[in-house]
Amino acid sequence: MNQEPFQYREEMLHLAGWEDVIAGFTTREGGVSNEYFSSLNLGLHVGDEEAAVHENRRILASRLHFPLHTWICSEQVHDNKVERVGDAERGKGVYSYADGVPGTDGIYTKESGVFLTSCYADCVPLYFYAPKHQLIGLAHAGWKGTAKGIAREMLRKWQQDEGVSPSDVLAAIGPSIGGCCYVVDDRVLEEMKLQLQGAVPHRMISKGQYALDLKEINRLIFLQEGLKEKNIAVSSFCTSCEEALFFSHRRDQGKTGRMLSFIGFKEV
Repeated sequence: MNQEPFQYREEMLHLAGWEDVIAGFTTREGGVSNEYFSSLNLGLHVGDEEAAVHENRRILASRLHFPLHTWICSEQVHDNKVERVGDAERGKGVYSYADGVPGTDGIYTKESGVFLTSCYADCVPLYFYAPKHQLIGLAHAGWKGTAKGIAREMLRKWQQDEGVSPSDVLAAIGPSIGGCCYVVDDRVLEEMKLQLQGAVPHRMISKGQYALDLKEINRLIFLQEGLKEKNIAVSSFCTSCEEALFFSHRRDQGKTGRMLSFIGFKEV
């Protein structure tokens, strides 16, 4: 069995094994929010007190040594748009969700001194790193983003616009709701079949209800696009199962906070 690539320390999960970058995923621990959002809610769009979210973001910025003015946040709309970002976008979406990079679920950069972030509460965080090309990226893949192939979009954009072969890309699939807890209907299953152009790993729960593993589907998309299997790391954490560690939109019936995926080049 493969070792869990996301290692817990300092109340968050750090992605191990990627040199020259800091990447990881927050837990719900170590913040100032209350009630449904207890305690490190990092989402500005879920009904939490804005001041509490700002303070939580300041806490995380201090822990990671990436000041808030270096952060770049996107306006996640469950689609497959991917944008290159850099110094001009620093600070976008930090204090207001609506001010994030508009209509975008995937962001990437070549620049140091910027910190890419994305919000989650069950959807799949995807991480990308091409060491030879000094490229890093994040993509937010819920079922809609997965079905629309945002993982493919990132890799094809890197190949077409940046000259990066998929065989040179390292990818990680972070904590999300697992096949143990994620049940979908026929419509979602059919969308996944279209994206994978073939069989979709699933388990029938009852007529028209299926357990689906979004992490595995994204892993298969990576393989179809030419990533080496050894270059794909997959987290075993399920955000729905691990109530003490994570917010979960499905488990908490929509009344919950958000974790953050993050990636940035280490400061020399």
